[in-house]
Amino acid sequence: MKRIVLALLALMPLLLMAQDNTWEQPKAGTNPDQKYLKGAVPEVDGRVTFKTTIKAPGKTKEQIYNIVLAELTRMTKEPGQFEQSRIVLADTLGHSQVVGTYQEWLVFKSTALVLDRTRLFYNLIASVSDGELELTMTRIYYLYDEERTPTTYQAEEWITDRYGLTKKMNKLARVSGKFRRKTIDRKDYLFMRFGELLGK
Repeated sequence: MKRIVLALLALMPLLLMAQDNTWEQPKAGTNPDQKYLKGAVPEVDGRVTFKTTIKAPGKTKEQIYNIVLAELTRMTKEPGQFEQSRIVLADTLGHSQVVGTYQEWLVFKSTALVLDRTRLFYNLIASVSDGELELTMTRIYYLYDEERTPTTYQAEEWITDRYGLTKKMNKLARVSGKFRRKTIDRKDYLFMRFGELLGK
């Protein structure tokens, strides 16, 4: 018996170390929707508005304007865009702003049996100055299920924290959540695209 007690006492420091190490393990099951949760859809004056500032050191206002105008125009002709996508404002004299309006497919699910998608409407506003671009995505709305029972949703009443998340704000809402996720993904892609373009 004495030998067993002595053996346990000898092992005690190791057991305590093992316990301590468990506190250092990272938490399993991190929420995959974390980036889409509270605060991910900002509102400015009651309107859903995504905005980013992209630095372009060494580039003049005119250079940035020409790059952005060409890219926004190119976007209007890409696959998935409707013919209504177009440039609606181009400050050819001051080179300070370009505005494009876009209609495109936002696809939630596409398989041999299921095609779940919505038409996404939005404006991209490019405000240009020397060495810098401020890019804004706003006036966002959706036309869903237009082949059967067309329904229009304004972003302000569909993908904000109040409507796009559950009451506890820890999950995406069952229906509007997919619109919120895909809109944020599209915004992230567009902002990254222009960031890479001006970083060259």
